[in-house]
Amino acid sequence: MPRKKHLEPIPDEFDSYEEAAEFWDNHNTTDYPDAFQPVKAITEFRRRHYEIEIDEDVAKVLHTRARRRGLTVSQVASELLRDRLAKSKVRGD
Repeated sequence: MPRKKHLEPIPDEFDSYEEAAEFWDNHNTTDYPDAFQPVKAITEFRRRHYEIEIDEDVAKVLHTRARRRGLTVSQVASELLRDRLAKSKVRGD
């Protein structure tokens, strides 16, 4: 007959995110089926994000421009790409 595993109770409250993370790093949620309940969630994608490789020197320039303008690197990169693509469309590239 298999022995029942002793489970440490889930604390009513954690003092910090770190304490909660440590607890769940060492425990499995599937061992506590009564502690959780399914929820319905309705989500929608607002934006997609793409990752591209760029050279280090280009990244440094983007960071500098973004910092100066109070924007994110992604915003500056997207703006520059849109501008360049619009110009190349006019030229027929």
